Amino acid sequence: MSRAAREFRTWYFEEPEHFEGPPFLRIETDKSGVSVVTPLLPRHLTAQETNAALSDMLAGLLSKVQPKRLIAWYYTPMALQFTRELEPDRCVYDNMDELSAFAGAPDGIVEWERRLLSRCDVVYVGGRSLYEAKQDRHDNIHVFPSSVDVAHFRKARYSLSAPSDQAGIGRPRIGFFGVIDERMNTNLVAEIAALRPNWRLIMIGPTAKIDPARLPRAANIHWLGCKNYSALPQYLAGWDVGFMPFAINEATRFISPTKTPEFLAAGVPVVSTPITDVVHPYGAMGLVEIASSGEEFVDRIEYLLKRPRMRWLRSVDDCLSAMSWDDTWTGMKQHLDAFIPARNVNAEARRV
Repeated sequence: MSRAAREFRTWYFEEPEHFEGPPFLRIETDKSGVSVVTPLLPRHLTAQETNAALSDMLAGLLSKVQPKRLIAWYYTPMALQFTRELEPDRCVYDNMDELSAFAGAPDGIVEWERRLLSRCDVVYVGGRSLYEAKQDRHDNIHVFPSSVDVAHFRKARYSLSAPSDQAGIGRPRIGFFGVIDERMNTNLVAEIAALRPNWRLIMIGPTAKIDPARLPRAANIHWLGCKNYSALPQYLAGWDVGFMPFAINEATRFISPTKTPEFLAAGVPVVSTPITDVVHPYGAMGLVEIASSGEEFVDRIEYLLKRPRMRWLRSVDDCLSAMSWDDTWTGMKQHLDAFIPARNVNAEARRV
């Protein structure tokens, strides 16, 4: 969206927050030019009342903005509940995960996705496995795997000041960053920690949809909590190996983890469970080691701790050279511009 904001006025309509007071929109424009629009709603509204309020608030925003052309860009089909009355010039579904497989998925999400797919002009999916699962559900669907802000994460390859909560932790450090939820195999984390008590496992990220009290605890597992995106290179700079201990379940069947190229850009070698979109292409290219059990993780991590990095880094940089967010936006926009739905031709002529 930050790339879109270079060419379009861009509003990112967030999920609502609740408080004691009348509804209003909080609009904050960040340095990228994206205006983040957060609806604040009274507590205790029913689902129907919430969607009615969101619909009214969005209509009010659009009446002020009065766009000449409107692109509705969906990240979740549940947003269709309060945007059914929109008549955009383009409709996009940016499908990064199989949301219906996640714990606590909203009721009816499969049906709402069916409705959204019937309305959309173009669909983007976040990985090859998700494309294979949905390619027959839309006639204009394209794969755009996770890109990476190479310049940001490449900072980790250089000497950076150690964050205070990591500076006193011993080496070697084996690190993970990301949301800690039902997609993580916490038993695998505990097993690795038990097999190598001299290693330090650094776990960074917010906990969601699982009970934090049930996370494995050991002297060599360090749960450091959520960190700002801007601070991640400082942490990664102090890690010897990264690991992605994803569970193999319905929630991870179609994921294409953004953190894979981010680890690589940071110059941190990484071991992952056999997630399909990690095995291909990263595992097949020799950029990521693949393991399933605790013993296999320990074996692969020990290998990476000893392996020289220069040849691997050259291969990493060759791979990442065509994976920037700028390239992704350019490709997405080409597909968006190439498809002009017949029903909107006259509408565009009026608005341009």
